[in-house]
Amino acid sequence: MTGGAGFIGSHLVDELVERGKVVTVIDDLSTGKISNLSVSSRVKLVVGDVGDPSAVRRVMRGVDQVVHLAAVASVQASVENPLQTNRTNLVGTINVLKEAAEAKVSKFLFASSAAVYGDQSLARGSALDERSPLAPTTPYAIDKLAGEQYLAFFHTTGQLEGSAFRFFNIFGPRQDPTSPYSGVISIFNERISRGLPVTVFGDGEQTRDFLFVGDLVKLLADGLEMRTPAHTTLPRVNLGSGVPTSLKQLIGHLASIYQVEPVVNFQPARTGDIKHSLADVTALKQLFGPRQFTPVKEALRALKALTGV
Repeated sequence: MTGGAGFIGSHLVDELVERGKVVTVIDDLSTGKISNLSVSSRVKLVVGDVGDPSAVRRVMRGVDQVVHLAAVASVQASVENPLQTNRTNLVGTINVLKEAAEAKVSKFLFASSAAVYGDQSLARGSALDERSPLAPTTPYAIDKLAGEQYLAFFHTTGQLEGSAFRFFNIFGPRQDPTSPYSGVISIFNERISRGLPVTVFGDGEQTRDFLFVGDLVKLLADGLEMRTPAHTTLPRVNLGSGVPTSLKQLIGHLASIYQVEPVVNFQPARTGDIKHSLADVTALKQLFGPRQFTPVKEALRALKALTGV
């Protein structure tokens, strides 16, 4: 697993170990942490860079399945230094695909992003499905879409059996609230729990599709066991809850959980911020069957318990 010491990756490592898998993690620890990984004989950490083909080749020996999560996830970093982020987000992806194909792995999962849809203006309650227009507007999103296309090449030519999953707003424990790219839940949870004010850009009626990381990793682990025969169209699937939550609702949930009345500072909406983002999860349900995802408020209570905040 690339990026396995990060927020999402470390939770997926836990899930796979619980299912009896042996997991080799490659992570450069630029954002991932050794402390995120459970101490287990089933987990091996290799500190390395997916931008380095030789490092990827070494960790691919004896590997049967690959989950590619490693990325510079900061949109702003990609805008400020597209060459540097491209080395990880696209060149690194090509390195991992090439070495996985040569190692003849049986399954390859790629973590893509809802960012590939761009800043589409949706009416409240409207959802993006996998046939929606693709209009990436940042180097990060462009690299993610290109990564999908490269995987499609390896998949349709029979070199790999792959799936691309477009993540929406994932949240949960181990998400760093001090990071400028952390999700709004991580930031709001940390500030409201400490009695600090929160800042909302816009009117707070903007909505997002939040999916708890515990639900996400179960989907990914199940995805490793599904057959998606090569020489066919690459499966590209939204991973979200299909339920919109406004920022005002989010603040209300956290206020109730921590029994506080947070101070909310409303600031003008930022240029380019989208009003509504929601996943159409029809394809997800077709692939995985009916799913019950953790409601946001319930997941926030679990987050409080798990983080000890």
